[in-house]
Amino acid sequence: MGEMLVVHRENDAFAVLVRDHVIHVDQPYGAGGMDIGPTPVELFVAALAARAAYYARRFLARRGLPATGLEVTAGYVMGPGVPARVARIDLRLRPPTRLTEGDADGLLAAVEVCTVDNALLAPPNVDVRLEAEARVA
Repeated sequence: MGEMLVVHRENDAFAVLVRDHVIHVDQPYGAGGMDIGPTPVELFVAALAARAAYYARRFLARRGLPATGLEVTAGYVMGPGVPARVARIDLRLRPPTRLTEGDADGLLAAVEVCTVDNALLAPPNVDVRLEAEARVA
């Protein structure tokens, strides 16, 4: 089982420790944060865009097509009302070369089936429980 640790830094800023990596998350200035990193919602959308880029690059490489310069743009819209949620995510792939119709269809198919997408189609159980107090350094 993979594990990550999220540690409070100050105000709305946190550090997410993933293996040997640190991802800083915060809120924008306008929402009371210090804007030292993306918001958790932005990280969620970024994960979807990054997985699209990963699967697109692998598809292009398997076909012997260039992948250097591949771009994925992600746009998202929050849903109205409560509870707050991301209602729509639009991913736009820009391969570095023109694709045949067959390769374009294959690229889209490769991107649409991945671990992150599967987690959205069959959501994981999220178990939240309270443990002892946090270790304060």
